[in-house]
Amino acid sequence: MAALTEDRRLEKYDGDELPYKVAANTTIYANSLVCLNTSGYAVPAADTENYKFLGVATEYVDNSAGANGDKSVRVWRKGVFEFGASALGITNLGDNVHVLDDQTVGTAAQATNDIACGKIAGFRSATSVLVDIDMR
Repeated sequence: MAALTEDRRLEKYDGDELPYKVAANTTIYANSLVCLNTSGYAVPAADTENYKFLGVATEYVDNSAGANGDKSVRVWRKGVFEFGASALGITNLGDNVHVLDDQTVGTAAQATNDIACGKIAGFRSATSVLVDIDMR
């Protein structure tokens, strides 16, 4: 690319929230965990091989009738969020957690594909924890 010869338009993001193109035939619910699929599109988080954790959806997006990338979802990439848990205890505070589905986290031993999504920052109950994510 050649050096600039005039001003250019530049989009700036703070990095805490970014848009990602949504996969075809996909619905993402507000405040759910979101992953990147193997084709590079946002999908509801799942314990699926080669998925990559993106963050938490800020909004509901229905691309169930669309093609890859027809719609985008804004995703928080940093923050502390309450999610469902799979049989965790107060002794798990500070432990890494992994995606089980789009609203549930668990330990590496509970997950098959080890898609890390943060650390337990707060304990509510065996089925509810605060997860600190920082994808920046």
